[in-house]
Amino acid sequence: MTEIADESTGLHPTQFLLDEDTLERFRERAAGYDRDNAFFAEDLAELRELGYLRAALPTSHGGLGRSLHQINLEQRRLAAFAPATALGINMHLYWTGPLADQLNAGNTDLAWLADEVVAGKVIAAGHGEPGNDVAIDDSTTVATPVAGGYRISGHKIFTSLSPAWDWLGVHARDNSDPDHPKIVHTFIRRGDEGVSTVETWDTLGVRATASHDTLLEDVFVPADRTVGVVDLGTPPTGYVAGIFPWVLPLLGNIYLGVGTRALDLAVAAAQSRSALSLSGESVANKPFTQYHVAEAELALEGTRGQLDDLTKSLSAGEDLGERTLLRLFAAKENGTRTARLVTDLALEIAGAGSLHKRNELERLYRDVRAGAFHPPNSDSVRTYVGNFALGLL
Repeated sequence: MTEIADESTGLHPTQFLLDEDTLERFRERAAGYDRDNAFFAEDLAELRELGYLRAALPTSHGGLGRSLHQINLEQRRLAAFAPATALGINMHLYWTGPLADQLNAGNTDLAWLADEVVAGKVIAAGHGEPGNDVAIDDSTTVATPVAGGYRISGHKIFTSLSPAWDWLGVHARDNSDPDHPKIVHTFIRRGDEGVSTVETWDTLGVRATASHDTLLEDVFVPADRTVGVVDLGTPPTGYVAGIFPWVLPLLGNIYLGVGTRALDLAVAAAQSRSALSLSGESVANKPFTQYHVAEAELALEGTRGQLDDLTKSLSAGEDLGERTLLRLFAAKENGTRTARLVTDLALEIAGAGSLHKRNELERLYRDVRAGAFHPPNSDSVRTYVGNFALGLL
């Protein structure tokens, strides 16, 4: 196994959880999953067996004690081998990361959920909704208070891990007091009456995530599964607020991993392809190729440094002050944007052969397109950053 040097956080060097042989198996399966629009079931079984699902949880609660920074490095590396697998499992990890933070802070209210994760159960995210462009700030799903909990009804989209999730973290709007609506955050069990999956996922890229629609029809959720209730228009708190420092850098790192792999493939192609205009020498000797490789390397280097600096700071518990949200948004936006830029350059470098379905670059080109659509999307990021920089917030 390869060691991760993490001296800047004061942590002892540790090892990647997924060795090269495991990752190569993932890469071999990725093409078939993509071709058949199939869920990454075999990958998930191996991830579970290796403890990846509980990696972020503290050892005191049955986890492996991996830090936020270490999980980000793991996900970046996994994405270079199997992008859709990394993205799909990310929807589980972004629940377990803040869960670990709560446990480490001494809050045991969510110990029941940690027990489920340690038992191998999978958590998915039920936040996407048709027409909802404000993510968890509001919801078209309705939470009706009843004796002992809530009745939840709504339509969730982009439910990654649809064939495999055991718990679905959802948000819904409680309109029982019309003058003071609230947003309720809670967990739904797969077997709860009124839960159904509609297989809608047949997409350009990241096909193996199996991000189908989920219908919730008058689903009863006990009160003890509620993990947060806030007034509409106020930010989430506690466990739910803890999602952001995990999910946004993780998304940036996943797509950065895809871009890194794309450039590696492009460089290998440039070194092996000959050019008649160069009397048979490789196209690596062309100024055009060298320029594009340099542009890609510069973009990767800058974004890699940005993401590593942020995740190390978060792992060390540093107070990032008023720029915290800006830096989190920038991590997601720059990671996904750099990945798209580099993958576009990779196709230029590798040439027309990259258009073939048998070429891994063709799949990476499609997979990397999804990065722009994860909340907050590029429009939302720029709205926030622009207003922040102009002192309008």
